[in-house]
Amino acid sequence: MKFVQLSKNLEQGLQPVYLIEGEESYFRDHAVKSIRAACNLAQPMLNAARVEGETLKGEALASFLSSLYALPFLDERRFVALFDYYPTEREWENSLKRYVEKPCPTTVLAIVNGGKKANCADLKKKAGIVYVDCARSDEEALSRWLFTLMRREGLNADADAAELMVRYCAQDTARMKMETEKLKLLLGEGGRVTREVVEEHIAKDAEYKIYELTQAASRGNFGAFSEILNDLMNKGYDETAALAALLSHFKTLTEIANLGGTDVEIGKLLGIKPFAVQKNRELIRRLGKARVEEHYLALYRLSSGMKSGLYAKKNALYAAIAKIFFG
Repeated sequence: MKFVQLSKNLEQGLQPVYLIEGEESYFRDHAVKSIRAACNLAQPMLNAARVEGETLKGEALASFLSSLYALPFLDERRFVALFDYYPTEREWENSLKRYVEKPCPTTVLAIVNGGKKANCADLKKKAGIVYVDCARSDEEALSRWLFTLMRREGLNADADAAELMVRYCAQDTARMKMETEKLKLLLGEGGRVTREVVEEHIAKDAEYKIYELTQAASRGNFGAFSEILNDLMNKGYDETAALAALLSHFKTLTEIANLGGTDVEIGKLLGIKPFAVQKNRELIRRLGKARVEEHYLALYRLSSGMKSGLYAKKNALYAAIAKIFFG
């Protein structure tokens, strides 16, 4: 199940073994806290434990497996969080599999991993383990999550404001949580989060500014492009990175222009969202396929020349800007 479904699932009762897995650290941490809270421990010092997976070798592993059957003291349950546990298939068969098949009814075990590793057992497919997906979500799912988070914090949010905040925060859930708390202090209980509020009080992540930079370039908006570029440069961004961002953008446009298929099919091929493919196709129609390809090839030559020492990085970027806006 997705992380956002965990709360409702816990309302139906606790399960003996959970796998909390995914690269989104905020989701992982919150999932652990939610499951631990559902255990309702009166004596957490006695009945809650954290174990590091890398320590489970030899006798330590046997001792850990035995400890899972220990009875809680002055509580109904024990909660054990096992972090970074990546057994091979053989190690799984010879260790935790036996416990998962016959778990202790008073112990709740949560395995917490950043993601599946090569040559390791795929724990989410193992019978007896409840999988909590903490992978980074797409923009739409994160917007819904942020909208719900704001409501829990006593704020009223416009849908487009939540979407914009997700972009400004570069889909970083920990930062979105922090920014929500800040807005609650600024607006007070029942405050309304509008697009204007987000634009005024939430700082744009550099990644989003780069997105704005490339969009201004492909739309021919020189004023906006110059303003964004100057802001990035003042914050440590350099000409090499700016040229690389422009090259990557026009490369993607060129690939989309030359690929057939639906937005979903092209998105899978290029590793981007169908909505992004749709928006890029609009840019291609505006610029024309020939011009998109011309810009890409010109930027590629300038980037290659800069890397080989033929052009200074500042001259290469200025030549790229001249080509895009005045060529």
